[in-house]
Amino acid sequence: MRIELTLVGMGTGNPQHITQEGVQALRAADVILLPRKGEEKAALAAARLEVCRQVWPQGDGPRWAWFDMPDRHAASTTDAYRAEVQRWHDAIAQAWRDALCAALPQGGRVAMLVWGDPSIYDSTLRIAQRLALRVPVTTRVVPGVSALQALAAAHAIALTELAAPLLVTSARWLRENGWPEGIPTLAVMLDGEGVFQALAAPDVYIWWGAYLGLPQQLLCAGPLASVGADIAALRRQARAQHGWIMDTYLLQRRMPDAPQE
Repeated sequence: MRIELTLVGMGTGNPQHITQEGVQALRAADVILLPRKGEEKAALAAARLEVCRQVWPQGDGPRWAWFDMPDRHAASTTDAYRAEVQRWHDAIAQAWRDALCAALPQGGRVAMLVWGDPSIYDSTLRIAQRLALRVPVTTRVVPGVSALQALAAAHAIALTELAAPLLVTSARWLRENGWPEGIPTLAVMLDGEGVFQALAAPDVYIWWGAYLGLPQQLLCAGPLASVGADIAALRRQARAQHGWIMDTYLLQRRMPDAPQE
C-alpha cells in the first residue's frame, strides 16, 4: 500500500478558516483521518466534523477513518517530557497505521485536519515522519490560519513593533529560561499552566484569546499585572464549561511613553 497524506490546516476550528486549497484537498481524499479523544473532548471531534459538513453539505464526502488518540503521561522534567512525547508520537503513528490499513488496504489518498497551521508548534508532521517508517507515505501540507494570526486579527493589532523582533515560543521554554534579552515581544503558545502569571511586571502588556474565531471566543487585553488574574479565572471557567480550551497570547514590554489601549 502507498498512502498520499495531506495535512490541511483548519485554523482555530472556524470552517471559514479553511482555504480553497484545503477544500480541494479534502474533496480529493478517499478517506479523512479523524482522532477520537474521549467524551471530555468530544467538541474537538465535532469541530472537525462541522468543517467536513461545510465542505460536503450534501453528506456525500469520503469515508472516515477513526483512531483512538493514545494518552500522554505527565512529566516533571524537560528530559522526561521529551522522552514521553517521543513515546507518545510513536504510539500515535502506530494508531494512524492501523486505521489506514483497515480503511485503505490497497493504499490511497488520505486527508487530515490539523488545528491552526501544521508548521507552527504542531507535531503532526513529526508523527507523519514516523508513519513513513511503517508504510510508504508521501506527505503534503496545506497551510492554514495560525492561532497567532487569529489572535492578532481578533484584537486588531500587529504582532510586531516597528523594526523590532518577535519571538514565538512555548510556555515551557519561557518558564525555564525567562524573558530573553533584547526581545520586546513574545508570542506564547501551549500554555496549559498559566505561565504568564509569573511575568506580571508593571511594564508588561498582554493580548490574550481563546476559541479564536469560534462563537465562544474569549478576549482580554491590558497590563498583565491588572488582568492576569482575570485571564486565569476565564481559562478555568471556560475549560470547565467546554471540556477543552485552546488559547494563546502576545506579551510585550512597553516603554513608559507607549500608548495604552
